[in-house]
Amino acid sequence: MNFLKITFLALIIPVFMSSVHKYYVSVTQLSYVKEKKSVQLISRIDISDLELTLQKRYDKNIKMTTIDEKPMVEDYLKKYLTQKISIKINTKETPFVYLGREYKNDLLVCYLEIENVEDISTIEISNSLLFELFPEQKNIVKTKINSEVNNLIFTKNDNDQYLNFK
Repeated sequence: MNFLKITFLALIIPVFMSSVHKYYVSVTQLSYVKEKKSVQLISRIDISDLELTLQKRYDKNIKMTTIDEKPMVEDYLKKYLTQKISIKINTKETPFVYLGREYKNDLLVCYLEIENVEDISTIEISNSLLFELFPEQKNIVKTKINSEVNNLIFTKNDNDQYLNFK
């Protein structure tokens, strides 16, 4: 009887494993805080996918979330975010300030800010995080600007979105 159970499990487990699908998704919240004249961004990115991307792009020895994480990881992360996320406010390129990061479970949470934003009549967002290694990656950006909420989805073939608040 045990032989039958083991044989059954040996045959059925691969079937279930082949149907397991990994989802590649990052989520960014973008909020305009008019009182502070600030656009605040909080990005949540899968640590293992980001680590692999940084290894392929910059240094194969990069390790994230380890006790012996090297200071260069922070520099590579800032560089990567700057290259993969861009924002134009009122048709003007507006660089963000990297405020920091923290690990939460299997996610890296990055805090970014654009300062001295008087008002927003248009915003153009480009988000191409992780596309070079994971073509099925989707980047979701949830915006709250001028009391208007939007959910934007960025894909490898559509990594620019435009919102008009006029």
